Amino acid sequence: MGSDKIQPRTLKGFRDLTPEMMIPREGIVAAAKGVYESFGFSPIDTPALEYTEILLGKGGAETDKQLYRFTDNGGRDVALRFDLTIPFARFAAQHIGSLGTPFKRYHVGPVWRGENTQRGRYREFVQCDFDTIGTTSIVADTESTLVIHDLFVALGFERFSVRLNNRKVLSGVLECLDLADQAENVLRALDKLAKIGPEKVTAEMVSTAGCSEAQAAEVLALAAITGDNAAILTALEPLVGHSKQGQQGLAELTAVLEGVQAAGVAEGRVRLDLSIARGLDYYTGTVFETFLDDLEGIGSCCSGGRYDDLASLYTKQALPGVGASLGVDRLLAAMEELGMLEGRAASAPVFLAFFDAERASDYVALAARLRAAGVGVELYPEPRKLGAQLKYADRRGHRLAIIVGPDEWKAGCCQLKDLDAKTSDEVALDDLASVCLQRLG
Repeated sequence: MGSDKIQPRTLKGFRDLTPEMMIPREGIVAAAKGVYESFGFSPIDTPALEYTEILLGKGGAETDKQLYRFTDNGGRDVALRFDLTIPFARFAAQHIGSLGTPFKRYHVGPVWRGENTQRGRYREFVQCDFDTIGTTSIVADTESTLVIHDLFVALGFERFSVRLNNRKVLSGVLECLDLADQAENVLRALDKLAKIGPEKVTAEMVSTAGCSEAQAAEVLALAAITGDNAAILTALEPLVGHSKQGQQGLAELTAVLEGVQAAGVAEGRVRLDLSIARGLDYYTGTVFETFLDDLEGIGSCCSGGRYDDLASLYTKQALPGVGASLGVDRLLAAMEELGMLEGRAASAPVFLAFFDAERASDYVALAARLRAAGVGVELYPEPRKLGAQLKYADRRGHRLAIIVGPDEWKAGCCQLKDLDAKTSDEVALDDLASVCLQRLG
């Protein structure tokens, strides 16, 4: 019989993650959860698979094409979720009676889109969402902006901007340009401005929305308005004209900016950007995208907005919502490119060498005592040569290494090596836990 081995390989657009990438990814998620919970958001989970009818047509024609859709063993038409917002709308429609409103949730989980891969973007990726559902209050929009801001601060970024716009403003301007009936197609094209440039966006507006060249030019002129927030608001007033929808959007943007300023957010961290449209069809008001000032080419790392009609697809009860999604994998790629990742494979910061074979139980007991004191410790499982063990610890990125040989056991002390600083000190075993905690900060 043949002994051919199956070639180990991953699907295009998918990837394996080593500990060096998973540890910082888990750190991003932990930071996000901490910020979300500080604002009162509670965790939920939903299945990866949904009935296709739940997902189909909710994100636009392009998203429908990207669905991973199939018939399961029971003959049901199912698909993998492409985001966490649509499943949340379905979840809320089913459970809101017992949850009550407003309901604030966060959700961390993988989603799937069969799209062309690009830098920092894969066909399977983790989203880290937060949403407030059951209120139309602009305070919820303001708090969503603050959550995004505080999240990027917590992750260690200093140079970033949360870009704001409002779909009502855009729709109001389109109404004044006699393009109200084609608003979805126009905004979907506008959302691609940063990716494909003005010429291709103009061509798409003409071909899919029936715009004239002059109308497309007016829309692009709107997106090109720059200046500080006050200047942009002033420039918008005549452009929305007598459109009630446009005026309402302008008032909402003003209110969000006033709230953000009142919360003490630094000038320039939250900026109006009239080119932000968000391509998904379900957004109705405030929209957000977040860019790293030192790496804008990687795209938005946290996006979202208000969706006042989404849950109405599943229930008669009005469930307006607002929230955003942190693109964990895109942010991870950005942090790697910016040199913000340490590249450690060790989840425990302290390494305990094992080279006195007769004292195996003593090593296990020492590691247990340190863990009980709050120190993460990895005990090497075999009594190999010390040099090999220290090489292993250094390669994995442990910060401290504890060496206890026969002489040290008798003396009740150890050698504590700082693997980053390349220094070594003698420490009493009774003091070891407190010294490790102090060194690890």
